[in-house]
Amino acid sequence: MQEYTIAELQGKMKSGELTARQLTQSYLERIESVDRAGAGLNSIIESNPEALAIASALDVERAAGRTRGPLHGIPVVIKDNIDTADKMQTTAGSIALEGNYAAQDAGLVEKLRAAGAVILAKTNLSEWANFRGQRSSSGWSSRGGLTLNPYALDRSACGSSSGTGAAIAANLAAVGVGTETDGSIICPAQTNGLVGIKPTLGLVSRSGIIPISHSQDTAGPMTRNVTDAAILLSVLRGLDKRDPATRAVAKRGVDDYSKSLNPRGLKGARIGVARTLFGTDSRVAKIMEESLDAMKQAGATLIDVELKSSNTFGKAELEILYYEFKAGLDAYLRGVAPHVKIHSMADTIKFNEEHAATVLKYFGQEHMLAAQERGPLTSKKYLAALVKSKRLSQKEGIDAVMRKHRLQAITLPSGGPSWKIDLVNGDASNWDNDSTSYAAAAGYPHITVPAGYLFGLPVGVSFMAKAWQEATIIKFAYAFEQLTKVRKPPQFLPSANL
Repeated sequence: MQEYTIAELQGKMKSGELTARQLTQSYLERIESVDRAGAGLNSIIESNPEALAIASALDVERAAGRTRGPLHGIPVVIKDNIDTADKMQTTAGSIALEGNYAAQDAGLVEKLRAAGAVILAKTNLSEWANFRGQRSSSGWSSRGGLTLNPYALDRSACGSSSGTGAAIAANLAAVGVGTETDGSIICPAQTNGLVGIKPTLGLVSRSGIIPISHSQDTAGPMTRNVTDAAILLSVLRGLDKRDPATRAVAKRGVDDYSKSLNPRGLKGARIGVARTLFGTDSRVAKIMEESLDAMKQAGATLIDVELKSSNTFGKAELEILYYEFKAGLDAYLRGVAPHVKIHSMADTIKFNEEHAATVLKYFGQEHMLAAQERGPLTSKKYLAALVKSKRLSQKEGIDAVMRKHRLQAITLPSGGPSWKIDLVNGDASNWDNDSTSYAAAAGYPHITVPAGYLFGLPVGVSFMAKAWQEATIIKFAYAFEQLTKVRKPPQFLPSANL
């Protein structure tokens, strides 16, 4: 199936060449032929048995002259830690949560449905969003198995939104939604040759998402181009009474991010180059230098800036995650149906121990054990860690650098080429660049866009900025994308093109 954009699909449905039901059927067939057979990507954990009926109802609306917007009839996949009040489960990839059918849609799912999207399927993920144990293998879950990278099937799809990344790269849906605490949108997006946006905390509702950290968690778009990412973000954004963090959207957010899609958007831009976070891989640095040259040719002014390693707040960030994971997961699990097997972090740890042959066969649950030992969110240790992490990532980090140099954004490599899957030893990434933690800990926006390839494996370039500056970084990413046009569809090779 050709890699159609949202606009192209809407054009075909408007002309009568295609219906939403036909489109949905074609994606479901591709899931069967590519994901479950064929290449065996294993990116889809569960297809929606109601997808065709939803699509048919949307076709009736279109025939009656009513369309809800650019996502009307567009199939979307979402990560399996996002609640859907339908016949699909929400499990975070864990067999401990099998049978968890949500009573209410997540806030972002309500917005997708209202916009006319077809919730096509749920995607596999790193179990518990990659915050269960050390030496984990990204993309593996006890319920869903292992997701593969469509560019090289022996390489990692990265985590934790690995399933969404692989599925959209493989054209199993038009667009997808991932979630991030630190790197879980940016890494799988760049590793699978996609555009990924981690929004400002509060732009997209967190309600109905199985949590790790209420101070860092957010959902965001994962797409094959910047235009589709802007369209999807415009739908996902907005107030949700169940999430108090979204109250700021009315004053700070933008209604339509597609208005930022200016091919000359880099002209006159002031962008900081965070060379101190590039890492030591000269091949990635070469791609980054070529990307910087393209930005300069497009009229951007580039200023080298210094950001200290995120290790300066890394321990504080981890401490925050432990405290908030316990509090957040306990609160979520208290609300699941009585027949579900677990209702607290302690229950989850016990379940995992009792099913160790299946759940713990590759790696443990050290993060869960550490989180369970933490006290309430009133603890002095937690509050001190929260202050330190925010101060170093925001006021003395991104804010300070951008204010000093009068910047609109900061650019750096999104990561390096994917690593070989190793279920024995876990993830073995040799990346030493520092691409995700600043924006993640600060709660600030971050976008990755394809920039190049190493042995056929994608490498991305990132733009990050202060809170609520999604429109700015989307503008820069779009202009860069249109100037370079780097992305190539995956070929499902058995290994890297050496």
